[in-house]
Amino acid sequence: MNKQYLVIGAGRFGTSVAKTLYDLGRDVMVIDDDEEKIQLISDEVTNAAQADASSEACLKAFDIKDFNAVVIAIGDDVQASIMAAILLIELEAKYIVAKAKDTLHAKVLEKIGVNRVVFPEREMGHKLARSLVAPSIIDMIELSDNYSVVEIVAPDHMINKSLKELDLRARHGVSVIALRRKNGDKTKISPVAEDLIEKEDIIVAIGQNKHLKKLDWI
Repeated sequence: MNKQYLVIGAGRFGTSVAKTLYDLGRDVMVIDDDEEKIQLISDEVTNAAQADASSEACLKAFDIKDFNAVVIAIGDDVQASIMAAILLIELEAKYIVAKAKDTLHAKVLEKIGVNRVVFPEREMGHKLARSLVAPSIIDMIELSDNYSVVEIVAPDHMINKSLKELDLRARHGVSVIALRRKNGDKTKISPVAEDLIEKEDIIVAIGQNKHLKKLDWI
């Protein structure tokens, strides 16, 4: 059975999330109380409907338990966002991600039990800043305040060296968890010590931020 997602709010953030999930082959339902927004996105997702997510009756019309995750992408209407979160929790949503307007909004969402709170504009700002400082970084995922996963183009000083030679875990506390070859081979998960880093390889590594910084990756 294909994974199903519900996106509440068809603004810029919600639309971006919904379209990306759909492009990745997932079933995506989008709801918004603005009929015009629903008409604009209806051909680019699995289903779209005009509905008020802060209304219990409206949300009960959807089988909330069937969705693998629900994204609350409501913009400036903090009250509607919080009410939607409360109702989704009561309806036993499996996993809830919510966009926060500010720190106070985020604290309330976390207190009521939202699984993940995001600040899209702030996070994009951080990613842009990192890409300007370290152009080799393709992506970075902060797992916590102290740990991150980075995806980088292999730096020159690592090319033609094996993971055993580099010994990043012992020397720097950083573990390489995947290698993606430029030549089109599939990503190699859990590479072995004998694997060589080739030119333009993509390295996926995990470690404490302080250790990653020592390698000039972030």
